[in-house]
Amino acid sequence: MSPYLAEFVGTMLLIILGDGVVAGVLLKGSKSENAGWLTIVVGWGLAVTLAIYAVGAISGAHLNPALTIALAVKGDFPWNDVAGYVASQLAGAFTGAVIVWLHYLPHWKGTADQATKLAVFCTAPALRSTLANLISEIIATALLALALLFIGQNEFTQGLNPLVVGLLIIAIGLSLGGTTGFAINPARDLGPRIAHALLPISGKGGSDWRYAWIPVVGPVLGGLLGVYVYELLF
Repeated sequence: MSPYLAEFVGTMLLIILGDGVVAGVLLKGSKSENAGWLTIVVGWGLAVTLAIYAVGAISGAHLNPALTIALAVKGDFPWNDVAGYVASQLAGAFTGAVIVWLHYLPHWKGTADQATKLAVFCTAPALRSTLANLISEIIATALLALALLFIGQNEFTQGLNPLVVGLLIIAIGLSLGGTTGFAINPARDLGPRIAHALLPISGKGGSDWRYAWIPVVGPVLGGLLGVYVYELLF
């Protein structure tokens, strides 16, 4: 498997399980309906863990354009591969979202609220404030990048690293996710948002494109900030 295909597969798995847990909690008629924020956050952490186990040995399991760009700026990843990684991540996220839509196919019609349907695919702020929402995504992603670099300094028992990263995602979601839903990943938000716009989802409403730039720009800036802080410290 090529690294590009690995990034596609890994990001697809991430979205299938990540958006899948959101769908289970939010959509009407699901057995896990109303299971709550903790279920969603833990589900995302486990999704990241599985995706890293799947492709980490092949591509490094970036699964996130913000991390790919940040690593390239740091000099730990070749710029020539950035475009291919980002395209693969976006394509994988889009495909994963389509699979989630298919899996929960009967539940879309029974869910009346348009915002709830959109929330399965992508993030939205709890309180709409452009500057505050952007800052939230920057801070959360900076912490993600910084923590991943810290984790990389340590030696773990073989195979344990993905579990540690999954716990990191859970920690970020529980502590910082309440403001914007912690996209912390442009592909995770943009790929499924495009899927939402294109899929024939019953009564879906708009895809909130006015907000869509924040979970793209914020994580990219946050990833760069995390690398900058790491370089200052070390």
